Parts: sequence; C-alpha cells; structure tokens
Amino acid sequence: MVIRAAIIRGGTSKGVFLRAGDMPSDPGARDRLILSIMGSPDPRQIDGLGGADPLTSKVSIVGPSSRPDADVDYTMAYVGVEAGVVDYEGNCGNISQAVGPFAVDEGLIAAVEPTTAVRIFNTNTRKRMVAEVPVRDGRALTEGDFAVRGVPGSGARIVVGFVDAAGSKTGRLLPTGNVVDRVRLENGETIEASLVDAAAPAIFVRAADLGLTGRELPADCGNDPRILPVMQWIRIRGALMMNLASTAADVSPAVPKVGVVAEAGDFHTIRGDKIAASECDLLARTLALGVMHQAYAVTGGICLSAAALIDGTVVHGVTRGRAKRSGTVRVGHPSGVSSFVVQVEKADAGGFVLRKAAVAGTARRIMDGRVYVPSDGR
Repeated sequence: MVIRAAIIRGGTSKGVFLRAGDMPSDPGARDRLILSIMGSPDPRQIDGLGGADPLTSKVSIVGPSSRPDADVDYTMAYVGVEAGVVDYEGNCGNISQAVGPFAVDEGLIAAVEPTTAVRIFNTNTRKRMVAEVPVRDGRALTEGDFAVRGVPGSGARIVVGFVDAAGSKTGRLLPTGNVVDRVRLENGETIEASLVDAAAPAIFVRAADLGLTGRELPADCGNDPRILPVMQWIRIRGALMMNLASTAADVSPAVPKVGVVAEAGDFHTIRGDKIAASECDLLARTLALGVMHQAYAVTGGICLSAAALIDGTVVHGVTRGRAKRSGTVRVGHPSGVSSFVVQVEKADAGGFVLRKAAVAGTARRIMDGRVYVPSDGR
C-alpha cells in the first residue's frame, strides 16, 4: 500500500501529515495504518516515520471541510512510541501551526497574497481556529525573521487564533466552578490545584508544593524518580475531577495536560542557554505522553496563560500579577520562553470569560512523497 505523506515541523513538534481522502473509513483500519506508518509500537520506531519521541510521533489528518465556517477539517493523532496506541482526545497547538501552510500548499484553499486566512475545524475538540499564513507565489512562505525558542534558526511568522477556546473538552473555562480545588496525592497529602479548560483542559499545581523548583529539565527525571510519577498522578486526578474519564484506567494519555508552575527566575535550558527572570512571567513544566515535555505544549500554554489571568488560581499567584498588565504571558520552559496572547475578563454574572487566545509560531515542510505500508497494515 502506498499513501501520500509529508513530514512537517510545526512549532517545536514534528509530524506526519496525511490527506483525509487517503485514509480508511473504518476507525480500526485507520489506526492500524497510522501505527504502521509511524513504526509503532517500537521504542526506536525503526520501521516507520516516527522519531522515537512523543514530540515527533504525531499525525495530522487534513481534508476539505463541509462546514460553512471552516475551510479544512483537521484531526490530530498522538501515536504511542512503545505502545500501539493512537489517541485522538486532544489537539496539538504546535502541529496546528503547520495545518494552514499544509492546506495552502496542497491546494485545499486558494492562496491569497500576502496572507491567507485558513479557517480550521479541529475534530478532536470540535473547536475552530484561524491561521494567518504568509504566502508568496502561491505557496506558504517558510523563510522569515521570526524565531521560536527551541527551534533552530527563524521562519515566517504564522499566527493561530483559537476561536471560542474556553471549555474545549468540558464545556466550561473552570470545569469545577472553582479557581482553586484540592487534589490528594498518592501519599495521602493534599495540595492546591487549579483546573482550567482553554484550548485544552489542564490541572496546575505549584512546584514548591511538590518539593520542586520549576527549573527541572527532562534529564533531571532520571536523577529524581519522583518527578514523572507525581505529575502523572496529578494529571489523572485532574481528569477524574473534570469528569474526563470515569476511572483512572480510562484517562487518555494526552488529555488533560498537567502544569507544575513556579515564580519567574533565572534558569538554564536543555541546550545550556541561560534565561533571565526578566524574560518570563513564570516557570512551567508539563508532560508529553508520560515524559517531561522538552518545551511546553501550545494548547497547554494557552490554558496556562488563561489561568495566569484568572484571579485566585495557583498560576495567577506565581505570576504575582505580572501578566495581567499586558495580556501576553511569557512561559519559561525547558527549551526557553514561549509567549501566548490571551484576554480574560470577569463576566457580569460572575466567573470569567476568555475573549482571546492566540499564539505565533513557524512551520516548515521538511519532505513529502509516498510512504510504503505493508498490505496487512503491520
């Protein structure tokens, strides 16, 4: 079997992009095909296109939309590396940055210079996005001077706005109705947590409450075996508290996100670069399919930034109100700093309303062609 495919970097992630019309209609056959394309399950993904890392084991399925308010439909698939699992529970903001350019280059929307607005319907969250894609000579522009921390070089600036991002999975910006809840740890202790749903549902806790600094890097997880299990425990507790699953065994490996946050401070990236406290509003660490994310997920960053602007959340507390003044939240993570543009207002009837959520990034098509898949889908 031969399938058209492209490998495209979006933000700090990389994925395989497929055309919806090339995919089997049967969900089981589709998943078997995706696993075969990526070479899963296998820790090296040696017999497929996967990069043996959660950040590079992603698939995007894109095709024309039948909706009047969208140009393309986009389905995000998180593909297990060592596990033969394809998860569709959440969107990926980094990969989303590449959907607009893919749609332009594949002729799924007419190219308009200098900027083509691509209306995207994400089937995972049932939410819409609008990507502003720089275009030249009928194709998405890749070269430019916009730099993203964690990505070598620079590229053309792509802005992705998340339309009606609040309540992406739960239907509410604050799924429990509270700005702060308490979550019980495995050792029986309880700590404060904020459960928020904007672009993706997430649960946020203070690093200090876990005996962490917020400066931890992925490599530190090997030296401190507490880090990953406690983050995963909190993530699962949050899923149950938000009614995203009925039992711990039913919780998606990708949703909800979990964020461990701390006050802004000097820190070093995974490449050894020193980032000054003045360059960020807070420090945050999250998971990517069971391992510490080497940056910070975009959808998770939107949610984190919304939480930073909601009075009383643990995230707002560690920012000390710094982000409130500008509406731009600068998140310090293992690869550097990412900025998210959000606007949160208090509602007349109480509570909060998310008015705006957007992120700027870059994308680049690395290769395209045909991927060869065994006829039995293995």
